[in-house]
Amino acid sequence: MVGQNEGQGAFGNDLTNVMTPDSQEELARRSARTVKLMGKGVVKVVHRCDDAKENKNLDLSSCQLVQVPDAIFHLMRETPLTTCNLASNIITKIPPKLAMSFTLITDLNVSNNRISMLPTELSACTSLERVNISGNSFIQLPPVLLDIPSLLTIDAGKNFIAEVEVDALKSSLPALQSLFLENNPLKKEDYEALLEVTSCKVVLSPREKEDWEDLSI
Repeated sequence: MVGQNEGQGAFGNDLTNVMTPDSQEELARRSARTVKLMGKGVVKVVHRCDDAKENKNLDLSSCQLVQVPDAIFHLMRETPLTTCNLASNIITKIPPKLAMSFTLITDLNVSNNRISMLPTELSACTSLERVNISGNSFIQLPPVLLDIPSLLTIDAGKNFIAEVEVDALKSSLPALQSLFLENNPLKKEDYEALLEVTSCKVVLSPREKEDWEDLSI
């Protein structure tokens, strides 16, 4: 049998052999740009971790992160962080390791990501006072927040939250001062129950009736 021609793989011509010189050059340019952007992102994260070692405030906001890098737990292993800001990234999941590694934080900001749940391990952060989960994909107020009695402020605006355990909220979070739930599709019963809460400030958007609720039609 005649062997495959030079430059052919198991499925025919290698891609680079059938590309024109111009298209090969464009591919190389795109690859270089991607590597450069990734490099910039890594450098930004490392620099911000270095800053956090000085001021105890980890700010990884707007770093184009799709996940929380494992490397930060190594870089921050000897730093007693007081705040953690992961806002305005593309993160879909907060790893349990974050809660277990940063147990002393008083402020956690994960706003404007794509997160739909928080790890139960977050209850280990017994000094946590402020949590911002606004602008994400939550469909309920994360149950773990009810296990953190130190909370003073919860911002859960701009999500898809329909249900809130109002009675549990009042009994479990005695120190809560402010609860922001604007721009959420709250159920009528929960919305009305939240309007009656006097133990803390509750911020809601005007509720629009569903078509089936308008009995005048």
